[in-house]
Amino acid sequence: MNAPASPAGPTPAVEGASPLTQADIDQRVFDLYDEYCHGRIDRREFLARAAAVTVGGLAMAHALLPQYAKAQTIAFTDPRIRATYITYPSPGGNAEQIRGYLVAPTGKGPFPAVLVIHENRGLNPYIEDVARRAAAEGFLALAPDGLSPLGGYPGNDDDGRTLQARLDQGRLRTDMLNGARFLKSHALSSGRLGVTGFCWGGGTTNFLATVMGDALQAGVPYYGAAAATEAVPKIRAPLLVHYAENDPGINTLRPAFEEAKKVANVRFESFVYPNTQHGFHNNSKPRYEPAAAKLSWDRTIAFFRKTLV
Repeated sequence: MNAPASPAGPTPAVEGASPLTQADIDQRVFDLYDEYCHGRIDRREFLARAAAVTVGGLAMAHALLPQYAKAQTIAFTDPRIRATYITYPSPGGNAEQIRGYLVAPTGKGPFPAVLVIHENRGLNPYIEDVARRAAAEGFLALAPDGLSPLGGYPGNDDDGRTLQARLDQGRLRTDMLNGARFLKSHALSSGRLGVTGFCWGGGTTNFLATVMGDALQAGVPYYGAAAATEAVPKIRAPLLVHYAENDPGINTLRPAFEEAKKVANVRFESFVYPNTQHGFHNNSKPRYEPAAAKLSWDRTIAFFRKTLV
């Protein structure tokens, strides 16, 4: 866990100064950012409360806002992949057609498939990059945009989060389920399907594990809400579960979820990454923790190779 800032706080960011890092940011500002990310306070309240909680708090708050230029680790033109935007049918969802980002490895295939589910703000550049990362490792990856019925990801997370909250949440999960089914049956797919997701997408990964049964071969939720306890016995796929150490909103759900999985004989392994915040895998934000992000992703790819290839 990060130590609180000194009473004086860090110097506010100025042009030419070094950017703030995790170690510079007061834990109370991280906590406010978590409230903001999950829609419990708006951007204005987040900035105002951060400014009030500590000297330099406003600079800390601004440092936590995403910088998507940092998100790209696999170029659009990387020779290992072929990427395109597609639409797929979504009966029972929020729209008849949902847009998605489909990334295939170069070659003829078929390839094992991985659905990549976004956070609570739509298909932003970070999630697109995760899909490219999966494809570069040999997986056919699809990242749906749940905001398709409202015009798609609007180009910034504030509006994206607002739009996603306006959608029917049950139908939104159906849109992800239909994306999984579309991907599994795609001509380039081997028919073996894994799902991974982050934050809201992590919780949706757990949900899909309960409703897809034997049609799902592996699930990797990142700091996602637990599946409903009564639904856990329906899980057939093995799960690899990633948790941040400092994430009370998710971690309070962990003991009951793990006990339910044990009782139901669900195959799972979970990891808690020390000194991390919720969202530690997202390399566009200061909550990103490079060592934990790399280790968790290495484990994810190894797990998918074991279960899907």
